[in-house]
Amino acid sequence: MTTMQRWVRFEHDGETGFGTLHGEVIQVHEGDMFNAPSSTGRTLMLPAVKLLMPVRPGKVLALWNNYMALAAKLGLADPAEPLYFMKAPSSYLDPGGTIVAPPGQGKIVFEGELAVVIGKRAKAVSEAAALDHVFGYTCCNDVTAAEVLNRDSTFAQWVRAKSYDSFCPLGPCIATGLDPSTLVLKTWLNGQLRQDYPIADSRFSVPRLVSLLSHDMTLEPGDVILCGTSVGAGSMKPGSTVEIEIEGIGKLSNHFSASSEAEKAAS
Repeated sequence: MTTMQRWVRFEHDGETGFGTLHGEVIQVHEGDMFNAPSSTGRTLMLPAVKLLMPVRPGKVLALWNNYMALAAKLGLADPAEPLYFMKAPSSYLDPGGTIVAPPGQGKIVFEGELAVVIGKRAKAVSEAAALDHVFGYTCCNDVTAAEVLNRDSTFAQWVRAKSYDSFCPLGPCIATGLDPSTLVLKTWLNGQLRQDYPIADSRFSVPRLVSLLSHDMTLEPGDVILCGTSVGAGSMKPGSTVEIEIEGIGKLSNHFSASSEAEKAAS
């Protein structure tokens, strides 16, 4: 397993960069984050930059019904293979960005999830070799317009319900060198702990997911797999703040706003 590092993307003086985070200090790098990046020798202080999502995925594949505790609570059958959907690139959101409710689409749900970031092209890889293709891990809020999902009885609208603008916050960093089976995810809504679950409760482990999904489609560097959510996901009201934390990765925090509030703030 690779050495533990925390990679961030940032904006500073109108320019975008990336590097490794050491406490409050960013060691700036250049090149390709996923292919032998090199240190520039320059450093920046974390408070002096705006953190961006640590990766801009080419695609996000997101799991449904992957945690046994939630399946047991909801009475869901065990899937024989991973059940997943995709989230549109226009849904990606930076740490600290505002999740905006689409007008008239009803209940909006937060879902704290572990995000797996691919670092090396994976096509039909074995489970044993799968982690060689993983760069690291970050946090995600898989936001959902719950009432849209099954509004049409003839067609489940997974992509639409999950892909409204701002519905995929990612961050704050990509942590390398972690063992995903030891991680615990916690989600707070307005300071109240709502989710606290072990990643080890997942039905399909990270290596198995990477292997199986790579047999469906080629996974490219920067692609992200969302491992699904567990007990405690729920609705949020405009004005709420959602924080998702995984030890070693850090805390992803985003405010949730009604569309009219966001428009006023931007004007």
